Amino acid sequence: MNPNQPVFAGISAASLIASAATLLLLVVGDQLLRRWLRRRAIAAEGHAADASPGSRGGFVPWAGELLRSLIGPSALLLWTYGLHFAIATPLPEADLGGIGVKLLATVDWLRGMLTLVALAWALARLGRVIENRLAAVARRTAADWDDLLLPLLGSAVRLMLPLLAVLLAAPTLGISPGLRSLLQNLLSVVLIGCFAFLLMKAVDAGTELLLSRYRIDVPDNLEARAVHTQVTVLRKVAMVAIGLFAVASMLMVFEPVRRLGATLLASAGVAGIMLGFAAQRSIATLLAGFQIAMTQPIRVNDVVIVEGEWGRIEEITLTYVVVAIWDQRRLVLPISYFIEQPFQNWTRSSAEILGTVFLHVDYTVPLAELRSEFERLVRASPLWDGRVQGVQVTDAKESTLELRCLASAADASKAWGLRCELREKLVDWMQRNHPESLPRARAMVSTMGSARGSGVLQPAT
Repeated sequence: MNPNQPVFAGISAASLIASAATLLLLVVGDQLLRRWLRRRAIAAEGHAADASPGSRGGFVPWAGELLRSLIGPSALLLWTYGLHFAIATPLPEADLGGIGVKLLATVDWLRGMLTLVALAWALARLGRVIENRLAAVARRTAADWDDLLLPLLGSAVRLMLPLLAVLLAAPTLGISPGLRSLLQNLLSVVLIGCFAFLLMKAVDAGTELLLSRYRIDVPDNLEARAVHTQVTVLRKVAMVAIGLFAVASMLMVFEPVRRLGATLLASAGVAGIMLGFAAQRSIATLLAGFQIAMTQPIRVNDVVIVEGEWGRIEEITLTYVVVAIWDQRRLVLPISYFIEQPFQNWTRSSAEILGTVFLHVDYTVPLAELRSEFERLVRASPLWDGRVQGVQVTDAKESTLELRCLASAADASKAWGLRCELREKLVDWMQRNHPESLPRARAMVSTMGSARGSGVLQPAT
């Protein structure tokens, strides 16, 4: 029997035997390749485990992980070229007319696409291995900066490697120019999105690294609160700017959008003026946000009195400020409020504050004893910061004296607790030791004399 004689649909026996042999070799080769890569990975892992930390062997420490990650892509590449050979060998001999040429072109195109997929898959696996190794290096060191920057670098490698490979290899695919251009545009959009995502992650990492050096949960946190306010506002600005530039860059990838931009360029001035009038309130709010960040009339964690409410600045955005009220409510104010309206900032230059307790007592109160008792109570309180204490007579009314008891504290919360404590203990001391010095109402009682008929006025309390 002649091996070149057509057997089925014009295909010779030799071509069919070659295709069948190729498929058989594919199955065997796939198993051999997987076993060989697994054995090499196990050997590399064992060598890395047995080697001392300072030794240099034939394998890098992560060679085993890399070899395991290449098993899938290598098998896909093997099957891609094996199946292409098995199909493309008998296909030109098939009596299919013009369909055979189209099928052969399709097979070639599928080979190129699967090759591209295998390459991207292998690079994505490689990027994952690099990311894991960088994260492991960051965990082993005592520094803080590498815990943020090395994982970020690993994410960049993992995302960018396959995209760059696909973008560079796309022109080599056997596809139509229109489809190739569309594929390149889509890949460019994805690449821009990934780059913008990495920039945002870099901003977050830098923000976290900077803020970790300035803690606001310490007593003297004025500088830390200033840094937190500036960094938080600037982070939001950077995020908005990155997002806008990313969207603009994505739109500029497509030719019709670029043409539309050139057409509208002539009317950009008029459109800008109209947009400015329409968004003047928003622009003013945005500028107020920049002004707050630079001049800092308020900072994160500042104690303020706004709209008659006592609270702390919890969040500052580009458009509004959230004030956490003492009873766990939240007061949301436009950021322009703190530029245009007066408000109290109790921690503008320092968190230290003076607490005041007013007492109304009788004129018979022993002021020297009261001052001694007040000093004893203040010195015994853990809320007093040791700076200021004293008792002053601030007013003399018809029936009572007004005393102002002054004591300092490290912050407003401690001052509030100190005031309540001193008020309670002073009243208790007066009730126990000088009840006659508590506020009393006086009156004059008239008694009539029986002998002369004249009256004598006597005081009564």
